[in-house]
Parts: sequence; structure tokens; C-alpha cells
Amino acid sequence: MASKPDGFAPLTWLAATALSALIWWFGSGLQPVCWMTWLAPLPVLWLAPRVRAPWAALAAFAAYAVGGLNQWAYLHSYLGLPIPFIAYAIGTPGLMLALCVLLYRRLLLCGRALAAALAMPTAWVAVEYINNLLSPHGTFANIGYTQMDALAIIQIAAVAGLWGIGFLVLLLPAAIAVQVAPQATKRARIRTGAIAALLMIATVAYGGWRLQTPATATMRIGLVSLEKPIRPALTEADGQVLEARYVAAVNRLASSGAQIVLIPETSFATTDASIPAFAELAKQRNLTVALGIDFKGDPHAERNTLTVFQPSAMSPATYYKHHLIPGFESQYTPGDSYTLLGGAPRIGLAICKDMDFHDIGHAYSARDTQLLLVPAWDFNIDGWLHSRMAIMRGVESGFAIARAARSGRLTLSDDRGRVVAEASSEKHDAELVGDLPLRETHTLYARWGDWFAWLDLIALAACLALAFLPRRAST
Repeated sequence: MASKPDGFAPLTWLAATALSALIWWFGSGLQPVCWMTWLAPLPVLWLAPRVRAPWAALAAFAAYAVGGLNQWAYLHSYLGLPIPFIAYAIGTPGLMLALCVLLYRRLLLCGRALAAALAMPTAWVAVEYINNLLSPHGTFANIGYTQMDALAIIQIAAVAGLWGIGFLVLLLPAAIAVQVAPQATKRARIRTGAIAALLMIATVAYGGWRLQTPATATMRIGLVSLEKPIRPALTEADGQVLEARYVAAVNRLASSGAQIVLIPETSFATTDASIPAFAELAKQRNLTVALGIDFKGDPHAERNTLTVFQPSAMSPATYYKHHLIPGFESQYTPGDSYTLLGGAPRIGLAICKDMDFHDIGHAYSARDTQLLLVPAWDFNIDGWLHSRMAIMRGVESGFAIARAARSGRLTLSDDRGRVVAEASSEKHDAELVGDLPLRETHTLYARWGDWFAWLDLIALAACLALAFLPRRAST
């Protein structure tokens, strides 16, 4: 039989919990250290088979809840969320890890070490997927976003989506923990280690190969964010001054060779979507000008709108934001259609929070989009994270992204997730121009959708069945 856990050792429990919390503090949050995320569960996984189940669960919950306090300033000071919502946001990862650790522990004590190692990431991904379906914030806070600096790793999203990254991040520490678990047999350790190693090697090899694929074209794009005033009406003096400043910035970027210039979300409020100054500028400079506006011209529906002026078009192209931030954007009516610009390359439109959801990526991939223009508005200190969430949609679904955020980041990223140009508008005005590589990319994830998440749900059901079957003797 697998050996039973030892009695409770307070110092050991405290040390493992504190170490996991410390690593999670740096491996999560608004700009995580990607390699630390892989190590964060390891101390509590090492602890789990050595203490009773309630103490194992408490260690996991406490470690991730304490580590998650690294987001307190963001959630409380910047977003102004009430304490119950903050407690939910910080406590949820802790509860998820506690459930995963309990399943891992039970399977390990049943003599099913390989199943235990696989159950850990399977349970985590299954819960994240269900949360994605239910949450008004989509994929926000998914553990896969911690790996955006690990380019070779994130290429697996083109096959399995964000879920494949999360699976790997939780599999590796679980496989390592099995190697030192007193309940695991030598055979189980070898099998578990070999499977984890093969999956990691295959992922890195695939990622390295994918990153070598050359671009088929490039497009020179300019991004600009002028931070103040905030959303002025174009009929007022402040709005006209800001409009003149943006016209000057667009002219500078056009003189630097930009073929498209993108201006952030709701930069102006207006009842006239034609905005003559930008329409004329597009024709004069043979330039595409895309800007976010608060459109108040429809008496029945105020819209968060992306308006695009093209030099040869008679009227601007428009797109209405689909996914609105609860509480912050209650005045807007959401859109329900997708917009592609005419001509080549194939360019689609989206706005800020739309990129937190997979439906946008799937819709534009189905339309063979090569480039997405995304005006945005962030919350000063979350610029890195929110820009990388958008970039992930490009990796999953196969298109480059030009994203211009007020109070965030200006980024040009290709369909492999490479950031080819970046500037910060978190505290001041910013502008940049860069050459963005474009490809004709069709990903497996875009065709098959969340197949890996569904496979995880099936695997989780199998793990739960194994966990409650009669225990067997170790061999």
C-alpha cells in the first residue's frame, strides 16, 4: 500500500506555504516573472502527501491567496472594486489550487502517481475553462498569460489555445513533485517524468520551428496616444484642441512612412461620425486613420465605436465594441457584428476588452484576417498584462495586432506573439511607428476551437473516477 501522510509539522507546513506564496507573488499579477510561475505550486505539492488533507488544502489556498495580494493596489486603488469582489479575485486561484492539490494527493495516496500528476493540470484547466464561459471578464487572469515572454512556449496556443499553456505550467511542478513523493514507485516516477519531459521537449521544439517561419509581407503602422483631456466633445474647445494635436501627430507618423495610424479607444465624443478633419487627412496623406470615439449620434444607442477613414472610401468603416466592462460602460449598447476593411491585406477591427474573449479571435480567423486594429483604454498599471492578453488572441487565431491604448501600452505584435515595437502611455503621451510582419496563417485552434479544454473536462471526469475507486497496492 502507498504510505500514509505523517503527522502535522507546523514549521514544515509554514515553510512550504510561505515559499509557495513568495514564488506566486512574483510569478503572477500584472507583469509576472514567467519562469517563477512554473515553480509556485511545487512547495505545496511536495507538502501535500506528507500532511493530512485539510492541512494540504489550507496550505494551497493560503499560498495563492497571500501571493495574490500583489494585485491589491490594482484592484482597490485603480479599479475601485469593493472588498467582496477583491476577496473573490484574490481567493479564487487559492481555492482552485486547493481543489487541484486535494485531487493530486488522493490519487497519489491511492498509488496512482501518473494520474495524480496529470490530474493537477487537468483540474486547473477545466476550472479555468468553465470560469471563462461564465465570467463577464472572459479569460482575464488566466495562468497562461504569465508566459507571454516565453515565445517558444506560447506557440502551443496555435494548437491547443490558452488551455495548452496552462496545462504545461501545472504539469511540470506536479511531475517534479511525484519524483520526490514517498508514495510513488520507481516505475511511476520514470513514467511520469518521461511523459512530462516529452511534452515539454515537443512544445519547445514546435515553438522554435514555428518562430522560424518567415513573414510574407510587412506594413508600416503608427500608433499614438495623447493622454489629456479625457473624452472631450469635438464641439467644445478642449475637443478641438485635442483634435488638432492628433492631426499633427498623424502627420508626423505619416511623414515617417506610416500607412495606417491608430488612435485609442473613445478619444473623442461626437454626434458626427464623419469627423471631417480626419477624413480629409486620410485623403491628403493617402493614409488609413483609425480612431476610437464615443458615438452619441444615435438617440437610441450610445456606442463605443472604432471609426476608420480610408483614402479611397466614400464613408468611414465602423465597428461597435462587443464586450463592455461591467459597471464602467453601462451607458453603451454592445455591437454584434464584425468589420473587415476593403482591399489587401485583410484588416479587421476590435476594441480593447473584446480581446479578452475567444469569440473575437475565432470570428476574424474565420474571415482570414491578417491584421487586427485594436484601440484600447487601460488602467495605468495593467498595460503590460492587458496588451499581452490581446497579443495571445493573435497567436491562437493567426493574425498580427496593432493596439493603441490610452494609459497603457502601444504595441505592434505579429501572429507569433513577437512584440516588434512598444511604447508606454501609462503616465504620458506616446507615439511610435514600426514595420509589422504579416502572414497567411491558419491555426489548428482557430479550426477546432476549445477541443483541448473539452478533452480536459473528459480527463478530469476520469481522474475523479480513479480517485474514488478502491485503493490498490503499490507495485
